[in-house]
Amino acid sequence: MKILDKYVAKNFLTGYLISFSVLMGLRIMIDLFVNIDEFTENAQLTTAQMLANIGAYYGRHSFLYFRDFAGMITVIAAVFSLGKMTKHNELTAIMASGVSLKRVIAPILFLSLVFTGFHIIDEEFIIPPMADKLVRSHDDVDETLTYDLWFLSDSQGNLFCSQQYKVREEVIINPSIITRARKEGSILWDVTGVIKADSAKYDHEKNSWTLKNGMFLTISRHLAEMPYQPVSSCPSDLTPKDIPVRRQSAHMDLLSSYDLMRLARQNPKDLARLYAQKNFRLTDPIINFIMLMISLPLLVCRDPKNLKSAVFVSFGLTSLCYILTFMSKIFASDVVIAGSVRPELWAWLPIFIFVPIAIIELDSMKT
Repeated sequence: MKILDKYVAKNFLTGYLISFSVLMGLRIMIDLFVNIDEFTENAQLTTAQMLANIGAYYGRHSFLYFRDFAGMITVIAAVFSLGKMTKHNELTAIMASGVSLKRVIAPILFLSLVFTGFHIIDEEFIIPPMADKLVRSHDDVDETLTYDLWFLSDSQGNLFCSQQYKVREEVIINPSIITRARKEGSILWDVTGVIKADSAKYDHEKNSWTLKNGMFLTISRHLAEMPYQPVSSCPSDLTPKDIPVRRQSAHMDLLSSYDLMRLARQNPKDLARLYAQKNFRLTDPIINFIMLMISLPLLVCRDPKNLKSAVFVSFGLTSLCYILTFMSKIFASDVVIAGSVRPELWAWLPIFIFVPIAIIELDSMKT
């Protein structure tokens, strides 16, 4: 690595560290200021336990905040590093030595790809294992945390319903499990029976719910209802960690791509939102890199007098891309186009719009 590459990389890493600290700290402080009263609602917790709860909450959610701000952090770091070089007329000296400014931004692009890799690792391998904890409210603690669950499906087609699921004990109270079977060559399910029990606890070794006083009622179109029969377990891949996340379709963005594909094969209720998440999982890293590509050519302006306007236009285009991506995520599963919902179109729309802009800016960049 040349001295120039080291210098540019050092400036960019310094800007990245500063922007990361400022954005993450600001996000945490605003949330803490708004929700500090919720952390203190549980009178049974001591001060030490409350502080530990706050630390654990924001320690986990910091990975979620990084996922949301990854693209903006990279752009701000590029503004910091190139703005500093422009202010001290370093870009003019570099051009005078015969080095193209496209060569100057090469280390920034390389490091941005590295941080994009961190973003993918965070989204695919760090967030999904802790997804059941990320859906909790500020004042939720394991000792008292319970959920209701209604018609959660597993890969076998079983539907789980209950008014109370105890998180710490991993026990479903008074569950009703509707068993279903799919006809060969059909995408529709037929109800085959109903399981009722006093409680159900998951057995991780056997991948099944162990039932207490479980009873199974067979339902058939050709036969009358059969008497209840005792049943001790219900095999299922719906695990205790899946229940908090699967309760609401808004939490699907916490799942990994593998889990999203596995869930798609189960034909859930909100299939449009699921396919939207699958497509945005692919396009989000690309969009983050595009936001940097549309800002870099503007930041390499050489003249310190034009730096403010360059930063303003750069942030304007980046913000426009960010807002369009955010709006696309809202419309992807709700807006009907030509009689059907097309989540893949909304996922790729920001790329179709801003890739040509980035190419035009790079081509017109004075180097």
